[in-house]
Amino acid sequence: MLCPSCGLDTPSGFRFCGRCGAALEEMAPTREVRKVVTIVFCDLTGSTALGDRTDPEALRSILRGYYDQMRTILEQHGGTVEKFVGDAVMAVFGVPVAHEDDAMRAVRAVWQMRSAIGMLGLTARIGVNTGEVVTGEGDTLVTGDAVNVAARLEQHAPPGEVLIGPATCRLVGGAIQAEPVQLDVKGKQTPIGAHLLLAVDPQAPGVARRLDTPLVGRTGELSLLRQAFERAVTAQGCHLFTLLGSAGVGKSRLVAEMLKSIDAAVVRGRCLDYGEGITYWPVIEVLKQLGPRADPTVELLDRGTPTTNELFWAVRSRLEDSAAERPLVVVFDDIHWGAPTFLDLVDHIADLSREAPILLLCIARPELLDIRPGWGGGKLNATTVLLESLSAAESAELIGSLDDPLGHDSLSPQTRERILNMAGGNPLYVEEMLALAREGGDVQVPSTIQALLQARLDQLGAGERAVVERGAVEGEVFHGGTVRELTSEPDREQARKHLVGLVRKELIRPAPATLTGDDAYRFRHLLIRDAAYDSLPKQIRAQLHERFASWLDTLPTQLAEQDEILGYHFEQAARYQRELGEPNQAIELRAAKRLGAAGAKALARADAPAADNLLTRALDLLPPQHAERPGIVLDLLRAVEISWDLDRANLLIGELEASTDPSSRMNGRLARLQYQLATTSQPITIEAQNAADEALDAFQRAGDHAGQARAWTLLAEVHWKRSHAAATLAALDQAIEHARQAGDTVAMIALCLHQIGPLKLGPFPQATVRQRLSEMRALAATSPRLEAAALILEAEIAAGAGCFDEARALYERSDAIASQLGLALLRHLNRASLADIELLDSRPDEAARLLRECYTVFGEFGETGFRSTIAATLARALYECGERDEAERFAIEGETMGGADDVVNFAYGRSVRAMVLADRDHPVAAEELGRSALGYAQETDLPEVHAFAYLALAHVLRQSGRSDEARPLIEQAIASHDSRGDVCSSAKARELLRR
Repeated sequence: MLCPSCGLDTPSGFRFCGRCGAALEEMAPTREVRKVVTIVFCDLTGSTALGDRTDPEALRSILRGYYDQMRTILEQHGGTVEKFVGDAVMAVFGVPVAHEDDAMRAVRAVWQMRSAIGMLGLTARIGVNTGEVVTGEGDTLVTGDAVNVAARLEQHAPPGEVLIGPATCRLVGGAIQAEPVQLDVKGKQTPIGAHLLLAVDPQAPGVARRLDTPLVGRTGELSLLRQAFERAVTAQGCHLFTLLGSAGVGKSRLVAEMLKSIDAAVVRGRCLDYGEGITYWPVIEVLKQLGPRADPTVELLDRGTPTTNELFWAVRSRLEDSAAERPLVVVFDDIHWGAPTFLDLVDHIADLSREAPILLLCIARPELLDIRPGWGGGKLNATTVLLESLSAAESAELIGSLDDPLGHDSLSPQTRERILNMAGGNPLYVEEMLALAREGGDVQVPSTIQALLQARLDQLGAGERAVVERGAVEGEVFHGGTVRELTSEPDREQARKHLVGLVRKELIRPAPATLTGDDAYRFRHLLIRDAAYDSLPKQIRAQLHERFASWLDTLPTQLAEQDEILGYHFEQAARYQRELGEPNQAIELRAAKRLGAAGAKALARADAPAADNLLTRALDLLPPQHAERPGIVLDLLRAVEISWDLDRANLLIGELEASTDPSSRMNGRLARLQYQLATTSQPITIEAQNAADEALDAFQRAGDHAGQARAWTLLAEVHWKRSHAAATLAALDQAIEHARQAGDTVAMIALCLHQIGPLKLGPFPQATVRQRLSEMRALAATSPRLEAAALILEAEIAAGAGCFDEARALYERSDAIASQLGLALLRHLNRASLADIELLDSRPDEAARLLRECYTVFGEFGETGFRSTIAATLARALYECGERDEAERFAIEGETMGGADDVVNFAYGRSVRAMVLADRDHPVAAEELGRSALGYAQETDLPEVHAFAYLALAHVLRQSGRSDEARPLIEQAIASHDSRGDVCSSAKARELLRR
């Protein structure tokens, strides 16, 4: 049985570890885990020649000495020798238990090995690499590419030298000198950035910690520290102050800040996490700093001859002697690694020292309380403080000060936000992520933090580790019920106890539950969750994701995001099965159905990006020609329509057209023609109408209401292309009814959006428009996108009544909704409507500005149907601005772009061109164009288009002195405006009549 704390292999039946005293749990059967380790390969060079010139017995003796020394050195530093093969050694640091400094341990070991090998008269090549491997929990066998790279580094190392890999170098860079080397390694597409090891400082940490970073927050804790010191000085006695906190939370930085502000002698000692004879190491460090008076006590410690009581008395006396001259602060760092005897000594000093002002300042991680649950308890002169993570506001302040002390931001707001979220209030995490982001431009988890987290998880008992891993499968927030469900039956009763233990160890904290009647927990840091999850083998991840989703699906509580949550977990299970070469179509189908349903809901609330994401993931899980694909493709087409991504739309339509299912092919044809109506100038309305009629007949026979809705939608597009508003609205009514019968609310909402244009421009009295608007509002309660469109229609009505401030306010409300939804296309459609309002308010300059912007944007989208009408409307605005040449250019552009079917553009364009020619004194050509424009206008049933053509021809006639002929045209324009309640335009025409 392996100790979960130190990794010692302990005989079965023992309840406590013989090395560290930790309690031994009943271990579950060995399972695989993924973890980051450091691998060492060492191989003698010239061994063949040595064998040729050395007697076999002598050679055996030499090699035995070599093996024994290598094993001793590697194990002294915490490595595990996996195997000896010939004269080669392979060892691993990080199995069975990981330590945060495994890479540093490995480098110290190989540097010592290099010297030892030289002393044996031998020469060796050594390679060291750090990376992810798969290993059995409690096992020493590791597999993965990191092992292969370590072997290649050894093979490329010069005789007598050490090559270390890039990940190892990042973890030990503060303690080594090294020379970069680029290696072309067989099987690797890019060179390996190795380093030739030149020197190692065995006392230095692999990554130096900064103590000059700004101190943010911590006001209360700093005050407590100062009060403890002042109390020791005032009482002339000893005060024990223990500062607990997880790695990187800022304990050392806080202590450094406090020490700067007091008048005292300060001595320091640090507990080492491994090594021989380290029990009193921090005490010896402290005594040496006291000067010659402490030398006799140091000698006592070195000889190891006194009794424990004598030694404790001697150490306490030396500290009291020093404090009698000047208040003394004794800082013991990392006492969670302290040996039991050392901790007893600290207790002894705190309990019995009463003659001089001493502040015993002990810094530790919360694991100290696992070793000494009663630490500091019962003492009148003791304070224990847990240093919590920084708040979000404090973390943001720290990021700002570290990013650029001069106030010049070097990182984007998005990068800062990501660091803020990932760091979880840990200052070290912030610092390391900022440094890495500056180097690579992306926010990643630095290897130093990965090592810390992995070591912390490896210190957990098997039961606690299993709980953490199962919680990680659900996510950053997880439920106790999840843990129990994913835990094997015999261990479920212990799960609650382990959850309490993990809260005490500061790995998780209670959180509000979303599952009724359950308890919930949140990982203290998202990175802890990620580290726990990443340690799970993919096969186990797949099993746990599937089990969690299947269990959640049986619960009576239905979450708002139920489909999306279940889809995600089934999807993860399916993805890992695929990566392992064991695809499971049943799980893939369950995932696709749930993701598809979640995507449809996202469409209903007009969340196009979410719908796109969910539906695309659903399709990725289904094989070609699967029966579920066409429905998801059609929904995805709707999402793509909102974002107007023509390239993707073409791919999706192509899939429908290539289907073996006749209904799907029919839907593909309808979709293709609908997009062509919006993107091509070719006259295809007849083809589209025939296709829609054919589809209607087929879908009616099949009783397919959803298909009939799509056919009627295409017919509506045909009528609207021809500018027949009444026919368009009638076709849309049919489409909406069939969508209702099909239960397709998403389609109903989309079809209501199509009603806006006909209602805005068609031959409908105000009462009809308002009634339709009221019906639309009832459906808009569930669709922000439809609400935004309805507000625009209201704005147009208000503008027609001359209420321009109200109209602009309605537009602003609509634009705010579209902006919140991220609907860029809708926002620019709305701007075109705002341009109409500005034209009505006699502000053609502002209208022209808006229309130019829309014209550019729709060009970027690749849309031509609406863009051609924008060009024609822009021509009207430019004419009113007096920019006749530009007006003529855009008028021609609108006619050309729209194609022969789009008659409204000819009505607008030729009307503008006629007025331009009349102003240039070309009456004959002007009248010819004006009457042509009126002919096109009369092919439509749009009163506003009629009125504009009437007024344009009237202008042409009046310019040539034929005002009497112009008068009836103006009167007809007034009648057209009056028919749709456009009071403002009607008033302008009447004013023209009076001139």
